[in-house]
Amino acid sequence: MKRKRRSAEAGEFQDPLKNYSPPAYEDEMERALCENRVDQMRTKPSMAVEASTTVRDTLKQMYDMNIASVIVTEDGRLVGILSERDVLNKVVDRYDQISDQPVREVMTVHPTAVYDTDTPAKAINLMAVGGFRHIPILDVDDQIVGVLGPRRVADYLRQHIPTES
Repeated sequence: MKRKRRSAEAGEFQDPLKNYSPPAYEDEMERALCENRVDQMRTKPSMAVEASTTVRDTLKQMYDMNIASVIVTEDGRLVGILSERDVLNKVVDRYDQISDQPVREVMTVHPTAVYDTDTPAKAINLMAVGGFRHIPILDVDDQIVGVLGPRRVADYLRQHIPTES
């Protein structure tokens, strides 16, 4: 069987990026949000506890470190997050009954996370749409590498605010 040779007119491969024009950004902040990576933001330090850690010990560590959220793990993998909102909604009014229970009982399970290779715009969008203030950051192997919160987002945005000439 003889093969026909394909000609340009008969559907020869056309490079779809041949006429690609990179996006035009309004300013440095827009470019940074869309092209930089989350790992260029400050995502450390962060704190993680095992899901079996007691509520009392977890809250003490959060207090001692002056932080508003803690990542919850099992065997080094992300399984939840305990935030100040969880503490207010699930712990405060029944602290005496649950203080010795494992933190897995009051954490938010399966939290939304982003990868360190995602853009800052994606992380901020997920935080806004999801209505939460803290988002865990994972590497490509799903290992926890940090957490992003409102202060860190604000610091990043301040770095890229256009200055008047």
